[in-house]
Amino acid sequence: MKIQILEKNDISMRLLIEGTNAPLMNTLRRIILSEVPTMAVDDVVILENSSALQDEFLAHRIGLVPLKTDLDTYNLPENCECKSEFGCNLCRVSLVLDVEAEDHTIVVRSSDFKSENPTVIPVSNEISLVKLAPEQKIRLEAYARLGKGKDHARWQSVSMCTYKYKPIISVNTELCNSCGECVEACSRNIITKTGKKIEIRNLENCTLCQDCVKACQETPKAVKSSWDETSFIFAIESTGALTSERILREALNILDGKLVEFLKQLPVKKT
Repeated sequence: MKIQILEKNDISMRLLIEGTNAPLMNTLRRIILSEVPTMAVDDVVILENSSALQDEFLAHRIGLVPLKTDLDTYNLPENCECKSEFGCNLCRVSLVLDVEAEDHTIVVRSSDFKSENPTVIPVSNEISLVKLAPEQKIRLEAYARLGKGKDHARWQSVSMCTYKYKPIISVNTELCNSCGECVEACSRNIITKTGKKIEIRNLENCTLCQDCVKACQETPKAVKSSWDETSFIFAIESTGALTSERILREALNILDGKLVEFLKQLPVKKT
């Protein structure tokens, strides 16, 4: 297997993975979506809420706020030694929200949360929660725990995780008359015209829509579009709870652990 990084930052990553197959890519995608743990609020104690938003809706909104996650410090509740339904400082983080609108309307945002751990905070300060009219108040305690996307979407580590076959586009120079129809049909600017020459650029951005092939007026077609079934472009976009690289590493570790467990379950062949 050969891996090439096409794009990478803390939030997103695109990889070109060669020498593998679709089942493995789909396995990795499903693990990222459902098994990589992140921190999210799953328990809210509302002490006072005089806003127009009901308690249940407010708690639901808070639960969907992505939180920066420290996987090295906290345990999954089922793996924590405390074995308590209330949790401890190794598996739970408390966040407090205490906001009052005095003489003018205000918007309560994620930045108003006060966390007992400054590393576990909302990924953005601009997430709107509720609007308070003058003299309205919200006072509550929220408890965040590690969880997995397979249990609830609030714990999904990514907002997007996809893969596609590596595109293959070729232009037969003997058949092509450089009319430029395929260039105009390509919405992603994959096919360009330089002078009288048709060129292929940024092939990884191709969506395999086949518009370039349909636009070609030659018979047989001068433009051919297909894909490599052993090469894939794999893309991740994090919610911000974890970096894109950490998500991929965690997913690979989880997959490795599953394979080890599978091998343990295989019956021993007697000789």
